[in-house]
This record gives sequence, C-alpha cells and structure tokens, in this order.
Amino acid sequence: MHIVHLYKDYAPVLGGIEGHVQTLAQGLIRLGFTITVVVCQPRGGVLASDEMMHGVRVMRLPRHIDVASNAWSFALVRTIAKLNPDILHLQMPWPAGDLVALLLPHIPLIVSYQSDVIRQRGLLHLYAPLLRWTLAHAKAICVSSKQYADTSPWLQDVLARVQVIPLGIADPLADLPATPTVDAPVFDGPFVLWVGRMRYYKGLHTAIRAMVEVPAPVRLVMVGSGPAEASLRTLAAECGVADRIVWLGDCSNAVVALLRQNAVCFVFPSHLRSEAYGLALLEAIAAGVPAISCEIGTATSVINVHESTGFVIAPNDSHACALAINRLIAEPELRAVYSQNARAHYLAQYTTPRMVEHVAALYRSLDSAPSR
Repeated sequence: MHIVHLYKDYAPVLGGIEGHVQTLAQGLIRLGFTITVVVCQPRGGVLASDEMMHGVRVMRLPRHIDVASNAWSFALVRTIAKLNPDILHLQMPWPAGDLVALLLPHIPLIVSYQSDVIRQRGLLHLYAPLLRWTLAHAKAICVSSKQYADTSPWLQDVLARVQVIPLGIADPLADLPATPTVDAPVFDGPFVLWVGRMRYYKGLHTAIRAMVEVPAPVRLVMVGSGPAEASLRTLAAECGVADRIVWLGDCSNAVVALLRQNAVCFVFPSHLRSEAYGLALLEAIAAGVPAISCEIGTATSVINVHESTGFVIAPNDSHACALAINRLIAEPELRAVYSQNARAHYLAQYTTPRMVEHVAALYRSLDSAPSR
C-alpha cells in the first residue's frame, strides 16, 4: 500500500507532530508499506525538494503562503493527485491539508486529530466549516487518548469513527551508555526538571510560584526556550526565587537524558488544552521519572496517572504543585514506587512498535474494504 502523510513540516524541522510523523513513517516502512511524506519547505527553503530519508520519500513543496503558522503551497493538490495514494493521512489541525482533502475527495482519508484550535478564535470561525467537512468525510479519526475525544466539542458527532491510538516514542533508556558521553550540569542538592518550549499554555508560572513553598536548596531546572521566557524570568524575580531557578536553554538529547536520571521529579504544569498530549511528559514517564501534571481534559492525565506514576493536580494551583514536589522529595520510597510504575506504564502502552502496529492495522482494514 502507498500511504501519503500530509503535514506542514517534517524532519529535520523540530516539533512534536513532526517527530511523531517521522517515527510513524519509518516504522511503517519496516512493515512493508510505501510511504511518502508531503510537506512545505521550511522558511528559507534550504532543504531538498525530493529525497529519501530512512526509506521514506520526503517531498518538500514551495512555501507560497504562511499565515498564523499555517503554510500553503499551490503545488499541494497537484502533487497529491499525481501521487494518487491508496490512503491520505492528514495531521490536524492544518487547514491547508483540509483543502487538499476537499479538492481530492476520491482519495480515502484518515486524519490524526492532534488538538482543538484553542488560541486563534478569529480564524476558527473561518476554519470551522472546513474542519467539520474533513471530520465528516474521514474514514477514520485517530486521537491520542480517549479523554481528549470525550472532551473535544468537535469530535462528539463523529465518535463512531474515532480510534484511540496513543503516540508512541522510542525507549529513552534503550541506548543510554554505561558511562556518560557528555557532561551535564551538577547541582548541590535535589532538583525538579521541566523540558519543553516556553509557550503561553505551558503553565510555567505555576511551577515558578510553587518554588516559593519548596525549601532550599531544591532547584527548578528548565530546559528549553521560547516566547514566554522573558516574562517568566520577571515572575521568578518578583517571587524571590530567581536564584533557585536554572535556565539551561536548549540542550542536547544526551544532556536531557542525564538530567532525567538525576531529577527528583518532572514537573509539567501545562494549564490549557493546547497541550493535547505532552511528549516531554511521556519521555519522562518512559525514563521512570515521577511526574507532576495538571488535569486539563487531555492525554496528560492518561500518560501521568494520579498516585501511580506521579501526581495530577488542578491547573494554576501552585500550592498543590509545591505539596507534590515536597512529598516526592521527602518520601524516597514513594518516589521509587512511582518510578517503577512509570516505566511499566510506558512499556505497556506507549512504545513505538505498538503505535505503528495499530496504525498499520487501520490501514489494512481500509484496504480490505470495498474499493473506492
């Protein structure tokens, strides 16, 4: 079967969905599928327009329009029509992909519904009719958790075609060297870890305010950067905890792996539904790091199970966050139990082979259905 995966970007462009599509595409190649990924050139257009990457054909089309993080190429429809795949697999939300599906309705469509549109309310009014059409015409709608499907207003009319397939990740402990090959920062005391992109929905104000109630010498170590960083630094100074927050910026995967090994826990206080999944949270759970996350009606509370792999607290509750941190510091036995549970939870539910096999089974079920 020839499957075309459609999204705005692909590796080496960094991003949660971009990484997911790459993992899925390469896994499907190993199962004998023919996979083409069609995306737009990143800004600057410096990558190959058509190349093979680990057995996956990657076609990057000229990026003609880019509005509110929505890229569009005038070559999209023509390219997909010429490829004429057995299945078109679209990552949503991406309005350009919806337009392709609308203009090529004869190609069987599967969508991965990654998130509701949360922030861009004005554009949502324009996008809503197209979004509804896509969901109504898709043969299947993949979501990363039942919890997200149950709480998304856009999916309530199409639940009969929704399939829950959690996003899988490579085992973060599989290739750890016996002796570290890089140097990671060393701290004089326990520390709490956060990794990600500093954006409006990450809830880092909760973690910073929690540090007021977490006694020294415990530190909050933050890996990453982003548009919210300046305001977060200001907040840390206002709260009087700036000296106990470490801003590491962007770090290599090897450094992050070492930090996870040494952290007391992983804090993930995202407070809005824009955080539909939480790959950084899953990576911590997979590595056996107890976590603290917020109940926002998305997959985060399925990945981190309350009082099993860590604690799930109310969003924006810095006091609850501090209590959870302090308890994990004070109770090493509890921390060890949550660590074991976290690792087992990952192995049972979130490995890459499990995800790839489920998607492959979905493709095969459509292929065995009556021809289009």
